[in-house]
Amino acid sequence: MPGILDGKKIAAQIKDEIRDEVKKWKEKGINPCLGVMLVGDDAASLAYAKFLKKVAAGVDIDFYLEHLPKDTSEDKVISVIDELNHNKNIHGILLLLPMPKHIDKQRVLDSILPAKDVDGVHPINRGYILSGGQCIYPATPLSCLEILERSGISLEGKHVVVVGRGETVGKPLIYMAIAKNATVTVCHSKTVNIANYTKQADILFTAVGKPGLIKRDMVKDGVVVVDAGISEVDGKIKGDVDFEEVKEVASAITPVPGGVGSLTTVIMMKNLLNGISMQQVISGGVV
Repeated sequence: MPGILDGKKIAAQIKDEIRDEVKKWKEKGINPCLGVMLVGDDAASLAYAKFLKKVAAGVDIDFYLEHLPKDTSEDKVISVIDELNHNKNIHGILLLLPMPKHIDKQRVLDSILPAKDVDGVHPINRGYILSGGQCIYPATPLSCLEILERSGISLEGKHVVVVGRGETVGKPLIYMAIAKNATVTVCHSKTVNIANYTKQADILFTAVGKPGLIKRDMVKDGVVVVDAGISEVDGKIKGDVDFEEVKEVASAITPVPGGVGSLTTVIMMKNLLNGISMQQVISGGVV
């Protein structure tokens, strides 16, 4: 029988660990708090903000929402981010996307203090992924690795193939896998005959958002598959991998939904706690 990597079960384990760590911070007089910035009234972002509040409450983390009108100027948004940066009661910041068209998204993201950047998108955090310095890792790639590590699957010495080179998942995952001593091959939209490479994978990561892209004949027997792709097809969430076909030959595989996506928001909360430790170092123990 193929091994199904249960993201929900792993997320529950991490939640227990987070609650224990939050309790320790509170004993030190620090109440971990996530600050979320939302500009405008995008329905998906509003729903996600409510979901984040629920997740935070589930691990005893406080939640603060800064909701600004869609016509707020870019400079005003950055000034509010700066206030959150200097607010000692806010320990992590998440900017919800998309932003209104008149706002430079990257400029706003760059204004977040790296140690409070719970989604690991700040250029300093991204740079340290390459150099090996202390940083906050992006949540989805970290979830991909976490689900393997907690399932007893090591990347060391393995041939890892990453399908997708996007800024959110693919690119950071490449360097994070190298740091785990994997040999990494990268495939993308310009790769000729992707199957030539996916068939060689000991561990296959996908993150392109093309439902059913990876078929049974594109992988070898015993492959480990981590599917970080998400698409909606006929009202249902689908991954990049044809799960029903590939699960028959994979030694381990993540379902969609119920796999990587189950971990991402929980990993953000874990990143927040890691950020508190980083902030303590920066401030000499005063947060």
